[in-house]
Amino acid sequence: MPAVIEAPVEMIEAIADLRFPLKTDQLLQSLMDRNTEGKLTPEEREELEGLVELSQTIALVRAKALQVLGRKPDGLLTDR
Repeated sequence: MPAVIEAPVEMIEAIADLRFPLKTDQLLQSLMDRNTEGKLTPEEREELEGLVELSQTIALVRAKALQVLGRKPDGLLTDR
């Protein structure tokens, strides 16, 4: 059985609202486009992999916070 902890609702809401800053999202999109075109440098591929990993982690943490709040995800990780 998982441990139960108490946290202020405001903290859970802040976690549920986590987003990439717009510039980071634009960079991620640009790297994904360049990857699709086969034009990434090894350094850019490494950066893309790191951003994708971070994006996945944020999505999982947000999903758990939204579940606690009883809300449904909107699917966006940016502040757009």
